Amino acid sequence: MAKFELLDQEGMHFVQITLENETVQAESGALCLMTGDITMDVKLPGLGRTLASYLSEEAQIRPTYTGTGTITLEASFGRFHMFDLEGETWILDSRSYWASEGSVRLSAIRERAWTSLWAGEGFIDWQTKVAGHGKVVLASQGPVEEVVLNNDERFVANGKYVIARTQGVTYRIARSARSLLKTYMSGEGYCRTYAGPGRLLVSSVPYWRYRLFGENPDLARNAAGVM
Repeated sequence: MAKFELLDQEGMHFVQITLENETVQAESGALCLMTGDITMDVKLPGLGRTLASYLSEEAQIRPTYTGTGTITLEASFGRFHMFDLEGETWILDSRSYWASEGSVRLSAIRERAWTSLWAGEGFIDWQTKVAGHGKVVLASQGPVEEVVLNNDERFVANGKYVIARTQGVTYRIARSARSLLKTYMSGEGYCRTYAGPGRLLVSSVPYWRYRLFGENPDLARNAAGVM
């Protein structure tokens, strides 16, 4: 079993993976350092998946790394969250997937166009689905908490705070108030609504560095040059 470590240094968080004749997968462009006898491979996708990747923010091509050695992935001002899949299926919000063991099956799922449009994601919103057994690492803006929903229990988020949900959770966009007028007057608009049964992974409080550099791209580039 590959060893995943969540590390931090100089206010940055990163993932380090140790392999012993094993295989792992990672997000496209996530590699920082690689040492040892490790081979990277990329499975060429079909035309449909290539087009889906181009039209959405979710990568459809994830390289695999096989062999013995150590892989260090790119650091982030945000957070990385690791959990174990035990036969269940999770749907990950776009840009949340970061890495996983080779035993984890990755596929893509497209949200309904109407839901995607009202969520502010455009007409096309592809998300990653993970299933099987093994470790999965997600990228988030800050600490992650798990929320358990019972039958018909709802969870409402006014923003992209839910980074993953189990397959049984229903996701849709709904008005924040009962009427259009009250929704407009409230200033909250349309919210993301999740209904159980199932589990959610929620990250609603960003690290201040993540918020600061996320809202100031020029500052982030200057900091990267200094660091």
